[in-house]
Amino acid sequence: MKPETVSLKISASTLREGVWQGTLRSEGPTPVIEAVHEGRVLPGLTVSSAGQGLWSLRLPVPATLLSDGVQTVVLRDAGTGAVAGHFTVIAGVAMEDDIRAELDLLRAELDMLKRAFRRHCVETGAGGGG
Repeated sequence: MKPETVSLKISASTLREGVWQGTLRSEGPTPVIEAVHEGRVLPGLTVSSAGQGLWSLRLPVPATLLSDGVQTVVLRDAGTGAVAGHFTVIAGVAMEDDIRAELDLLRAELDMLKRAFRRHCVETGAGGGG
């Protein structure tokens, strides 16, 4: 008979002041979770009960993880390796290629075009506003 597998899922997470915090849904005993970056288990992950099958996870992000590019930390069951979730930290040059940076740039360019168009309308008496 196959052992029963427990479903693990990170339902919410934040990263503030160098500490990642997440909420894990898992029924049963305290889950044994590990945070892994580039094949290495990160120290300092704590798991505490938040009631009704929810567990609060807290991980101080090591300074060694902070470098140029995209760094992904995988949170998984230490026994089975089942992935519960992940979080990413993006820093340095990689941000130039990040879609969020592109969106911010597009917004800035759109604002510039709107101002230029409105100025053109005022100067030519075209009205319209916008």
